[in-house]
This record gives sequence, C-alpha cells and structure tokens, in this order.
Amino acid sequence: MAELVILRDFIEAYERAPWTPGNKVDCCLIIAEWAKWLGFRDPVEGFRGSYEAGQGQIDMLAAHGGAVPLIEQAALSIGAWRVDDPRCGDFGVVGSVRNITRQFGVIHDGEGWLTRAPDGFKRITARPLAIWRL
Repeated sequence: MAELVILRDFIEAYERAPWTPGNKVDCCLIIAEWAKWLGFRDPVEGFRGSYEAGQGQIDMLAAHGGAVPLIEQAALSIGAWRVDDPRCGDFGVVGSVRNITRQFGVIHDGEGWLTRAPDGFKRITARPLAIWRL
C-alpha cells in the first residue's frame, strides 16, 4: 500500500512536467526520476543532455542496443535486480524485441504499466521485455 501512495504522489508531481527528452522527462528518463524520488542517486546522470527528441532518441537507443540494455545499465548501477512478475513500483521496458522505436520505459502501478508520453502518463499494454525492482 505504501508503494502505491508513493507512486501516486510521483505521478501527480510528474504528470504535467514538461516533455524534455534527453534532459528530465521522456519515457525512459522518467524511470530515473522515479529512482531519484525513492531516494536513489541519479542513475543516468551521464546521459542527461546528451540527446534530443526524435532522431536523437533513436540514435541513443541504437547505440546501446535498445531500451533494455540502456535501462539495465542504469538499473544495475543503483542496485536494482531483474524480476519476472511485476508489482507496484517496479519498472521495466515493454514493446517490440526488434523495433527499438517501439520500446517504452514503464512503471508498474499494481494494475498495469504506465509510460510517460508528451501529454502525461498513459496506460500501456505490451509485452514486458525486462522488469526491475529496487
């Protein structure tokens, strides 16, 4: 229950935050913001400001082999570990194994996956490619 209350506070705080790919708010960086909200150091400090929206995001994902390796590097750096069954507060990557433009960073709210889009959080139903827990 406490995880859900903390997650709701986080979602409320970031729901209307400006969409700033590469800096603070995009579908992958929102996971780092979640980790920071929970008291962890910024796991992507070195990536912030290194890419822009559109092709810059695609280039960043391609350089790392997709969203899973990119997020895994950050997740492991703060002590997260892989799990098979998500619970509230876990984060992951969902989408297409082969198409990196169809991979999304997500946070589980106990009912399903939420991703951050330009106009706020959206529920997304897609195959989990990887799930981590802090």
